[in-house]
Amino acid sequence: MTTTTSTRPQTGTAKISVREVTKEFDLGKETFTALDRVSLDVADNEFVTVVGPSGCGKSTLMNILAGLEEPTSGEALVDGATVTGPGPERGVIFQQYALFPWLTVRKNVEFGLRTAKMSKGERREKADHFIEMVGLTQFADALPKMLSGGMRQRCAIARAYAVDPSILLMDEPFGALDALTRVNLQDQLLETWSREKRTVVFITHDVDEAVYLANRVVVMAARPGRIYDVVDVDLPYPRTEEFRLSHEFAELRNRVWNSVYHQTGPDAERTGD
Repeated sequence: MTTTTSTRPQTGTAKISVREVTKEFDLGKETFTALDRVSLDVADNEFVTVVGPSGCGKSTLMNILAGLEEPTSGEALVDGATVTGPGPERGVIFQQYALFPWLTVRKNVEFGLRTAKMSKGERREKADHFIEMVGLTQFADALPKMLSGGMRQRCAIARAYAVDPSILLMDEPFGALDALTRVNLQDQLLETWSREKRTVVFITHDVDEAVYLANRVVVMAARPGRIYDVVDVDLPYPRTEEFRLSHEFAELRNRVWNSVYHQTGPDAERTGD
């Protein structure tokens, strides 16, 4: 097992580059710095999780990558181009499922395909492929209100995959689910990622989840938000229950846990760029 401290991708050319990104919010009488000179590269097809204490800027970083927020300074790039807004190459999945309640599972998954130049039959065929991928074929004609929380999130994942993004940005997508559903969806997500191969940036507040899913775990510190530690999870996929119970997992979990919860204070510094 190898653990390192690096903000650079393990292999290949960077798919995502965050360069000296600072984000400040005007609160009237004062300015709040959510991110302070954050730099990070993510390789093509890499699975990176981001974890940290409340208020460390995880979701702000995600919103900048998604093009929903602009940095105050610095820049975020995808394939070398500066992110200036949302784009079809980036699929975004939030904790709240954001499904259209009046549309069936199939229609929700097809929704993003309507702007593509494909026939109704082609849209249905593609939607059905991803519905099957997430195990919802029997519920293709069901409305979201008929689904459990885990099933709704699987529908959201299928919809994101259907538009064929090269990047998936996931902001605590399993945070509202019960423990068993969460574990099952983690396994299903990794199985899908292993087959479909996307670059994934996955925000979570759960240390176990962060270690279980990732090639690398990025630990952030708060006030202001910045990268405190980066831990390589240099262990093979597929990840299994045996991995969750292994000594290697326990060592990695403890390192990440200590980095998240035993930072030395607001001015703590650990990694350099």
